[in-house]
Amino acid sequence: MSDVTLSGLAKVYPGGVRAVDDLDLTVADGEFFALLGPSGCGKSTLLRAVAGLEDVTSGTVSIGGRDVTALQPGARDVAMVFQDYALFPHMTVAENIAYPLKVRKAGKAERAAKASAVAAELGLAHLTDRRPAQLSGGQQQRAALARAMACRPQVFLLDEPLSNLDARMRLEARTFLKRLQRELGVTTVFVTHDQAEALALADRIAVMEGGRLRQVGTPTEVYRRPANTFVASFIGSTPMNLLDAVVREGAVAVGGTPLPLPGSAAGAVREGEEVVYGIRPEYLRWSQRETAGAWAGEVSVVENLGSAHLVTLAGAHGTVQVVVDEEHEPRPGDRGWAQPRADRALLYRDGELLGGTPAADQAAVPA
Repeated sequence: MSDVTLSGLAKVYPGGVRAVDDLDLTVADGEFFALLGPSGCGKSTLLRAVAGLEDVTSGTVSIGGRDVTALQPGARDVAMVFQDYALFPHMTVAENIAYPLKVRKAGKAERAAKASAVAAELGLAHLTDRRPAQLSGGQQQRAALARAMACRPQVFLLDEPLSNLDARMRLEARTFLKRLQRELGVTTVFVTHDQAEALALADRIAVMEGGRLRQVGTPTEVYRRPANTFVASFIGSTPMNLLDAVVREGAVAVGGTPLPLPGSAAGAVREGEEVVYGIRPEYLRWSQRETAGAWAGEVSVVENLGSAHLVTLAGAHGTVQVVVDEEHEPRPGDRGWAQPRADRALLYRDGELLGGTPAADQAAVPA
């Protein structure tokens, strides 16, 4: 077993800055787990604490059921890939891959054989005599992964390994990384600030803010039912529309337009209560004809997304964004109507989701 369990973990820097704040989390054996959040939320500090590169203030780190909190990085049986790859510039690809084996006192023949085998697995066999400066960004990333793989560690720790690649290379590397992790079956903890990467790669995601976990769940759970308005506004290529609303006569009124009360919030709200109505731009139906149960407004901005358009609609409801298919592109100044899908609407009170989140949205291993 190669699960990772964090119990009451805290990291406090001089001056009282709590980078990680009393955090409990379990990553299952063989799971691809993403730590996601804005810059400064504590995700890289948390990863470095698992690696042993940061001393923790309190709490424990366990890997495979073994308490490793007091162990040095080399004794934890983990391998880390850094954002800048951290390849040794004076070594060849083969020497970089073999270096962890050298540290472990493996013989020269064993080092050469394993380096050659790993390089072949990652498509680097023809590059083993080159130095890092002679490699592309994608090739450097693969060399760093090969070095991490050489010792077949219990856990891979990846600190934003795709951030230095251009957009096209990032997509290719993302596909490669997910396939590689599936084939190896190694427990992997992946840090990123890019929610698209987290949604595409992870089995589960932990969204962090201010050193704390705001939600843990599968990509589908976190995307469809954000547990709070922070997650709702952070997850998604376009943030969720969050609008002030009032509960009236068994419905919810947004800008004077009565809309069906979301089923998940039934029984959780009171008449006259002020809430926040959440709906993603892609869950709004667009029309340029008057539509019942829809918000009316004027198009203020149209952004081309390629296969669709992101339309900003301003009206009595406030301002909402709507994803409109490429065949129905409106123009700024046009009148339009945005009708929310009742089955995708959410209500929030004091920033927290009404009606709860799925049972799997927990920090523990999913059942």
